Amino acid sequence: MLLYNVTLIVEDGVAQEFLNWMQEVHIPEVMATGHFLSNRILRVVDSPNEGVTFCSQYVAENIGSYQDYVNNHAATLQKSLNDRYEGRFVAYRTLMEYLD
Repeated sequence: MLLYNVTLIVEDGVAQEFLNWMQEVHIPEVMATGHFLSNRILRVVDSPNEGVTFCSQYVAENIGSYQDYVNNHAATLQKSLNDRYEGRFVAYRTLMEYLD
C-alpha cells in the first residue's frame, strides 16, 4: 500500500475557504477517479511556514493505481487547484510506502 501525500501551504486569508473547497470539491473529485481506497486531510499544528499548512493524503492499493491516477487525472485536478488559488499557495507531493 502507498500513501500519496500532498502538502499545501496556503495564505492565511484564504485558508478556511481553501479547506472548504478541498473537502467539498477537490477531494471528492480525486476519490471519484477510483484510484484511492481512502483519504484524509490534516492541518499541521507546528508548521514553521507562514500561512496555514495542510496535508491531503490518499491511500493507493498499489503503484499501478497511483500511476494510473498520475497519468490520467492528476494534471486536470491540479490545474483546477492552480486556477482557483494561483499565487496563494505552494504544494509539494510525496509518495510513501507502508512498511507495516
